[in-house]
Amino acid sequence: MKTALVIMAAGLGTRYGGGVKQLTPVGGSGEIIMDYSIHDAIEAGFNEIVFVIRRDIEADFREAIGDRIAAECEKLGIETHCAFQEIDELPEGFKAPEGRTKPWGTVQAVLAAREFISGPFCVINADDYYGKTAFREAFEFLNSGEEGETPELCVSGYILGNTLSESGGVTRGICYVDENGFLTDIHETRHIVPTADGAEADGVSLDPNLLVSMNLWGIPESFMDVLYNGFTDFLCRDEADDLKREFLLPVYINDLLRENRIRVKVLPTGDHWFGMTYREDTPGVIEAFREFSESGYYKTPLFADLEVTDN
Repeated sequence: MKTALVIMAAGLGTRYGGGVKQLTPVGGSGEIIMDYSIHDAIEAGFNEIVFVIRRDIEADFREAIGDRIAAECEKLGIETHCAFQEIDELPEGFKAPEGRTKPWGTVQAVLAAREFISGPFCVINADDYYGKTAFREAFEFLNSGEEGETPELCVSGYILGNTLSESGGVTRGICYVDENGFLTDIHETRHIVPTADGAEADGVSLDPNLLVSMNLWGIPESFMDVLYNGFTDFLCRDEADDLKREFLLPVYINDLLRENRIRVKVLPTGDHWFGMTYREDTPGVIEAFREFSESGYYKTPLFADLEVTDN
């Protein structure tokens, strides 16, 4: 059975080069953050990679990222695919309104990968570093048993203090969890900054040990039908901001939670999350990966320590 990693990369800029943060080298041999996520997923057991991109950036994407990663994955017996998130890729009977210039959000991005999905899968952002533990635990959860009547997803829960930027405020989805480790609610909190005592948002103190979602979701294959039906319902709504509204995966998951239609297991991780929310974050991220390399946590070249899979 395939267990896929779906990488949401449709938001990559159309101009590739040093100004695009997703392509900023952070490793000693020019690796970008996405390389490490793919490495860690394969190491954990994932055996298929699906990039969700826009068709208008396909050529640039393949030249800058896709062909290189595909070659590394081919050596390891890992399949790679490009799926396309397009404005007019909608359920039957729907048409994008005239003047719409952007895709419809992360639920549509996941649905774009549907034709390549034949088992459980993880969804991640293209420009975030999640750490090895998150992929390992998500893979084990997704392959731990039979699906029940109620879909069970998982989400990696990061310690808030391990996700903050010294360069400015960030937005995080604070996870509320029951006594059995299942998610009860996600509260999106903006303008979170580190303080001497931990963290705060708009002057309100926050416990730095709170668990937050960084949008690493583990999803059973059957949930694709739920997403498709939800997207259809979303398109039926009569809203004035037709040209801008988006259908976002964490928002929809939260709605389903409140309706008791799904269960979401929170998988806590002590790993640090890294991203380049601000340009000033870049030196710190590069230094972190230098330390990873010097300690042997990652080898050089990056993919050389992985074994060929028997798919």
